[in-house]
Amino acid sequence: MPILAIAFCCGLAAQVAARDQADAITSALRAHDYDRAVELTRDALKATPNDAQIWTLQGIALSSKGDNAGALAAYRRALTLSPDYIPALEGAAQLHYQAGSREAVTLLTHLLRLRPDDPTSHAMLAVLEYRDGNCQAAVGHFAGARTLLDSELDALHAYGTCLVRLKRLEEAASVFQRTVALRPDDARERRLLASIQLMASKPRDAIETLTPIIESRAVDAETLELASSAYEEAGDTARAVSTLRQAILLDPRNPNLYVDFANIAFAHQSFQVGIDVVNDGISLQPQAASLYLARGVLYVQLAEYDKAEADFEKANELDPSQSLSSAAQGLAAVEANDLDRALATVEKRLASKPQDPLLLYVRADILAQKGVEPGTPEFKTAVSSARKAVALKPSLAPARGVLAKLYLQAGQPQAAIEQCRKALESDPNDQTSVYRLIQALRKTGDKSEIPDLLKRLAQLREQAAQQERERYRYRLVEGEKTPAPSSPR
Repeated sequence: MPILAIAFCCGLAAQVAARDQADAITSALRAHDYDRAVELTRDALKATPNDAQIWTLQGIALSSKGDNAGALAAYRRALTLSPDYIPALEGAAQLHYQAGSREAVTLLTHLLRLRPDDPTSHAMLAVLEYRDGNCQAAVGHFAGARTLLDSELDALHAYGTCLVRLKRLEEAASVFQRTVALRPDDARERRLLASIQLMASKPRDAIETLTPIIESRAVDAETLELASSAYEEAGDTARAVSTLRQAILLDPRNPNLYVDFANIAFAHQSFQVGIDVVNDGISLQPQAASLYLARGVLYVQLAEYDKAEADFEKANELDPSQSLSSAAQGLAAVEANDLDRALATVEKRLASKPQDPLLLYVRADILAQKGVEPGTPEFKTAVSSARKAVALKPSLAPARGVLAKLYLQAGQPQAAIEQCRKALESDPNDQTSVYRLIQALRKTGDKSEIPDLLKRLAQLREQAAQQERERYRYRLVEGEKTPAPSSPR
């Protein structure tokens, strides 16, 4: 967090200057003659070694010289002599805060016991708690900082982000209104506020927030995309469509814009119009799996099941990683999408926990993603791992989905069908198992269930798209940089 406008050193020195010696030291500090100030404190301490005020002044002088270790030693000595001595507590807290040390929390908490309404101590504690992910504690301290943070953009972002995490959306919106007041022409700040207003189900407020940017010549596709969502949620579909078309003109290679259009088309049963627009996107981005998924959903609504199935197959071909469960995705992310390294990590964990169904499932899933071939030792390991996972935990639907995929590869569609049905008993919303069931039924020649399964898959995809839009709005806020613990004194 940037330095707040508080004159620490001289003000602190003024608090402790009670005698002639202290006055002389304070004069040296005011003149920025820190070497002289240190010399004077050392001379004074020869005569009065137990004077907490002089030790504190020495801490100020050493800190001003950049000798933080020496300064902390002086402050500690002062606090040993006088544990409630506020200037020493402030000086030590400031240095620990600048270093990002949790020791600052103890000192600042002590200060607040002595001065419960001190906004600076609240501000420092708020940032430290935020950096440690303790939003419940942080928001109380942010509130205690009062107007001290009104000019501090990073601190306001941290405050608002914590409120979003705690689902206190209206309060978060109020905080981000303060950031917009600081930077009224900043499109990013307005998008953040509008995103929170949409999360709080206040689309008209979001439109009002975005209007100055929408009406400017510098309007960008990202702002228009968000404005389109606000118009749609406010019931103004015509404006939502025209705004989204404007966004597409500005950024025609952005697949998300075509997916947004498909979602509006789906909601208003304009399926062919949506398909036509998505076709334009596919012509520009033929490798975007999300576009084929969006078009497949629309084809289902027109009962064009062969086309829908072809689109779902194409999407899976382009982005097979979408079949990974959250557990496997998380591991892959840790290993920077290096499946070999991820597999090695899982194998190491399995060595100590060989009966862990989740680890067994993840090993099978990673091997399947690596494209192991039937008949190879790796393929056999994948099958045995998935079988063992479902034996240990029959309700583990993702493991059954992987097993179904492996059975399909091995030319055993009936076995795949059985696993898919059991997976859907445990998790009726498992899109991967619905898709695998469609594949397996087609291989058996039994197509009677496929239209209904495609409808079910389309419905699940649309629900997932809505959830993804909500997650995207949260990510806009969660993506804020953590404020650095620079001194607020």
